[in-house]
Amino acid sequence: MAEEEVQAITNEETAPRRRRWRVTRRGFLIGLGTTCAGLAVGVVAGRRPFWRFLAGMLSSGEGAPSGGDSNPFAWFEITPDNEILFISSKVEMGQGVHTSLAQIGAEELAVDWEQLTVVQGGTHYGPNDGFGTGGSTSVASSYDPLRLAAASMREMLRREGALLMGVALADVEAVSGTIRVVADPSQSMTYGEIVAAVDEWQELDEEPALKPSSEHKIIGQSMARVDFESKLTGSAVYGYDMRVDGMVYGAVAHKPTVGATMVRAAAGEAMDVPGVIDVVINVDKGMAGVIAKTRQAAQAGVGKLNVEWDEGYLWSQEEIEAMLITEGREGISIQRDGRASRMLDDDASIISAEFKTPFAAHAHLEPQAALADYKDGIVKVWGSTQGANTEQSAVADLLEIDAETVQVVPTYLGGGFGRRLSIETAMEAAFLSYNTGYPVHVGWTRPDDMRQGYFRPPTRSVLRGKVENGRIAAIEHRQSSGEVAFPFFPPFLKGVFGADFGSWRGALNFYSKIENRETIAYLADLPVRTGWWRSLGLLANIFATESFMDEMAHAAGADPLQFRLDHLGDDAFGMRMKGVLTAAAEKAGYGQDLPEGHAHGIACSPDVDTVVAMVAEISVDDTGKITVHKATMAVDAGYFVNPDGAIAQTQGNIIMGLSSTLIEELTITNGVVRPRNFDTYPLITMERAPEIDVVLLESDGKPRGMGEPPLGPVAAAVGNALFNLTGKRIRQIPMTPERVNAL
Repeated sequence: MAEEEVQAITNEETAPRRRRWRVTRRGFLIGLGTTCAGLAVGVVAGRRPFWRFLAGMLSSGEGAPSGGDSNPFAWFEITPDNEILFISSKVEMGQGVHTSLAQIGAEELAVDWEQLTVVQGGTHYGPNDGFGTGGSTSVASSYDPLRLAAASMREMLRREGALLMGVALADVEAVSGTIRVVADPSQSMTYGEIVAAVDEWQELDEEPALKPSSEHKIIGQSMARVDFESKLTGSAVYGYDMRVDGMVYGAVAHKPTVGATMVRAAAGEAMDVPGVIDVVINVDKGMAGVIAKTRQAAQAGVGKLNVEWDEGYLWSQEEIEAMLITEGREGISIQRDGRASRMLDDDASIISAEFKTPFAAHAHLEPQAALADYKDGIVKVWGSTQGANTEQSAVADLLEIDAETVQVVPTYLGGGFGRRLSIETAMEAAFLSYNTGYPVHVGWTRPDDMRQGYFRPPTRSVLRGKVENGRIAAIEHRQSSGEVAFPFFPPFLKGVFGADFGSWRGALNFYSKIENRETIAYLADLPVRTGWWRSLGLLANIFATESFMDEMAHAAGADPLQFRLDHLGDDAFGMRMKGVLTAAAEKAGYGQDLPEGHAHGIACSPDVDTVVAMVAEISVDDTGKITVHKATMAVDAGYFVNPDGAIAQTQGNIIMGLSSTLIEELTITNGVVRPRNFDTYPLITMERAPEIDVVLLESDGKPRGMGEPPLGPVAAAVGNALFNLTGKRIRQIPMTPERVNAL
């Protein structure tokens, strides 16, 4: 079966479709039905062709989960005093999504920017969003549903306003939160006045027309962040900040090694600790904890519990890395064009290289935290979560209660990066509250957060290629990693997907003018919890593929930039990628003279249908320490709802990528996660932050993801610059002085 690219195309000029709602004044709820891209498979000639087809779909960035569905939740609420609320199903974790989504809503609702107030939705308030906030999909997946919801509300208000004023529908317009007569603007009603006067809202017979991008006044502008003031003044509430009357603090015993299981537990001397109120133990659930008047007392009480652990096998880092195999029949072919593997067998002229990346922690500023309150059969949970529905299910499963009796309200997040798609503190707090009747707040310490979570898995990539007549004749990528997406899905989906799409994200070869190419993914069953980490496998896999692309260019005697351009196709994707490569190179002065001891490196990558390219300018001192002086990145995400927000996202990705490239490495020693805090897991600081230039390119008016794609080429661009400077190729991150000097 040939690979296909499946695209869902929205045409603003298509004929309206019929859509019906049942809406009353009480609540004024707008429900929105959307269709996510699906896949129907009749007869597939073997699993492997299907896996390659599915990999192509996932890699294309299409079919992203939607920000709304047909359940009767509200995107907006309008009160009689004309207060206009936008209820966001996506959480704010510093990425600016509340601002971008509010811009979309304000544009189609025809309200002024200052008139809209953003509030956070949850499992029982706001649009039903089972996907959560992640995968760089928040704006892209919400764009069309949210525009349609806002435009529908606008038209319902416009129709009711015309009836109330006794004029024809064609004679009124929606402007700045009012419905007014076009010929006489003095005749007008605010949205709030209309809401107060209407008892029952009539259904819309047709979908409203959406504004073309040429008429956008708010979308596409760099608007001020809606959360700026609250964060500046300290009034913003994060999971660690949550408080309710009568609240106590909780703490739970955590396993001492990565493979430990609880054998037995008893109260021990925990109740003797001043301030401890109660002890709760359930060995079958692996829970032993205390509640206390202060957090310090709760943590001290846990230290006095009598808990016996089976520590399991005490794994070493070397043993874990040895599990990353790239040979054998266990590999899943997720991309195959031509006959790459056959062309590369037993050929002395082939070029080969092996690349490695380590475990990495998320290292967000705010440790995991949640507050739970069990009362009258309802468990209410507030927490720093990216996935309210996920936490709802997890708490319900732990307590063995109906999920509808669990209400999850996300707070602001002090960083997410995929780690907060699952927050154990919500389950710990709910367990303690459910068994004691107190509202319980659980906030992990930094060592808890560093050692008890899941991590970005280590990777190993083996690439082989052959150059003929200055072009790549064949290339093969064998990629091995621990799980990223699979731990969060039902086990049967492993057979459906074949390979973990989170692990191989970024591994597919996107240079379509290479006729013979294959990518094979291997999945290691590691004894350490691994999972979502910003961009999933993108940074690691692009480090391998784009470093190797440079190796192939040098083997061909070609300029790395021109070599890439020559291997990209002339289709829409290829032209977009050429555009970012050219823009980044021009902005950085790629190929021009640099200060003595400096060099440029270039790399590019696609992700969720966003394309990026980066040029890194570096130097190396006598100790082997790499300094990145400047990072220039060009990004084409189709259409930017908030350009300033997109620039900030790009800058954040570059800094996080450089930290991972140059410094971060998590290791396992005798079954224990070695780093406990930032003294043993340092992050990049302002001292090492480079000058950053960002170029935004727009292509087709369709927003794509921005949260993760710019992370892709960072490590490869630095590594390629190091080769151009020293003639030595580094194939492992972090690029520490010791590794640089050992080349």
